[in-house]
Amino acid sequence: MTTFDKREEGFEKKYAHDEELRFKATARRNKLFGLWAAEKLGLKGAEADSYAKSVVIVDFEEGGDNDVFRKVRKDLDVKGVSDVPDQRLRQMMDELLAKAVEDIKAGR
Repeated sequence: MTTFDKREEGFEKKYAHDEELRFKATARRNKLFGLWAAEKLGLKGAEADSYAKSVVIVDFEEGGDNDVFRKVRKDLDVKGVSDVPDQRLRQMMDELLAKAVEDIKAGR
């Protein structure tokens, strides 16, 4: 195996690792975001966990974060939770993604 082949293999492994980390972090972020939204919706215990799972699942509908955002925005609107502007939802998604990445890197 040449140095170039080894280098290429290293890049491929790093890419695969980064993609796995991104997937895990996004799924964890969505769960945390779902739990946060569940609290705003007045859900507790098993209902909150079930809601968080539904937020994780909705992310498989399309690429990006818009499907998750739309679900939570709609659910908050239906329940009459009007004290959470769109900007705050996006900010919370960003904050929770950073926390998820940090937790995964720390092995939590």
